[in-house]
Amino acid sequence: MAAFPLPSWLSRPFSSRPDQAWCRTALATETSLQAAVESIARQLRGAGPADLALVFAAASYASDLPRLLPLLREKLQAQHWLGCLGGGVVGTDGAGVPHELENKPALSVTLLHLPGAELHPFAIDTGTLPDLDGPADPWRALLGAPEAPSPSMLLLVDPSCPRINDLISGLDYACPEAVKLGGIAGQHSAPHGSLLFGDQVMRGAVGCLIGGAWQLDPLVAQGCRPIGPVFDVEQVQRNVVLEVSQGQARRSPVAALQAILSELSPEERELVKHSLFLGVGRSNFSLASVEPAEPGAFLVRNLIGVDPRNGAVAVAERMRVGQQIQFQLRDGTTSRQELRQLLGRQRARTAEPLATLLFACLGRGEGLYGEADGDVTLCREAFPEVPIAGVFCNGEIGPVAGSTHLHGYTASLAFLVPSEDG
Repeated sequence: MAAFPLPSWLSRPFSSRPDQAWCRTALATETSLQAAVESIARQLRGAGPADLALVFAAASYASDLPRLLPLLREKLQAQHWLGCLGGGVVGTDGAGVPHELENKPALSVTLLHLPGAELHPFAIDTGTLPDLDGPADPWRALLGAPEAPSPSMLLLVDPSCPRINDLISGLDYACPEAVKLGGIAGQHSAPHGSLLFGDQVMRGAVGCLIGGAWQLDPLVAQGCRPIGPVFDVEQVQRNVVLEVSQGQARRSPVAALQAILSELSPEERELVKHSLFLGVGRSNFSLASVEPAEPGAFLVRNLIGVDPRNGAVAVAERMRVGQQIQFQLRDGTTSRQELRQLLGRQRARTAEPLATLLFACLGRGEGLYGEADGDVTLCREAFPEVPIAGVFCNGEIGPVAGSTHLHGYTASLAFLVPSEDG
């Protein structure tokens, strides 16, 4: 996947790691919550007071979730506590080995001591959000945000939030300079939310602005490769693409796809049956430029329907005339290749991060790779010592082509690195 232009604050070199910063991690797999907390406490014995504690718990602990933070706070010291329940858990064990644990009990705790950091935790009631057509001040008020912009935002959203895309757009509006990374927490049947904040379980959204000496460096791996040419959208109704063009030739999207299929291998044609997606251009429009959109500027979206009468396709995204699109295929091999390439570029840009957070789609993991620990293994190839923690999400949050989006089937990684401005 080709690189897309990065914001100016991401193009600068990093300074050396601030003195005395540390990260301590623990991973427990006991069936009972009490036993898991005891295991975490043993692994983190001797850790000094942390600035930020990140807690990710498997859905098997859902009924006991309100007990989790009070139990941890009795045994561990941290100024701020943040986390969520997930469909699976990512964590680094006592031997320093990262794991992706799906469909089993798991509790991951990461303690961070960040000298010089400016941390601003927030919790948002998403029941009443400001107007996206109004001023940005009400959105900033939701965060209680300081006037000086923070370069990074960690964002976790409860699955009950009714306007997740509006929330993400509004936070981009409020803090346009901040890279936003995170995901939608796991679902469960218990009568409470899925978010962890302070000593409470919450709904809505929670997060933390991170500034000063530290920031989050983003990597979003969508796990797809393009097939066929780039097309321009000529006719569209909301999310239904009726006609596309390539040069002077116009046809329906289905006719365009049929022409592509004739050039594919038998294995690729088999993948089309269940792993076909559409890349939607975010930055280039044929009305304004004759240059094709770079692959890195495509936002991968589900194809959700076909009209056999006219060859139209419905896409899980609002579409516009002039937008560029390209069909995409996803499989484990492609996902590995893309993530390895992106991590190689990340490695060339920065030294070993203090920690890495992984927000992975429930559709990745063993279901995509055919084996456990697929994404964390690739991450360790690039950064052999980095502690990794995170969660399997119902949707991943991260930037593509300069804007924040809600993704599916994606790995959204946040590398905690020193900030030059710190």
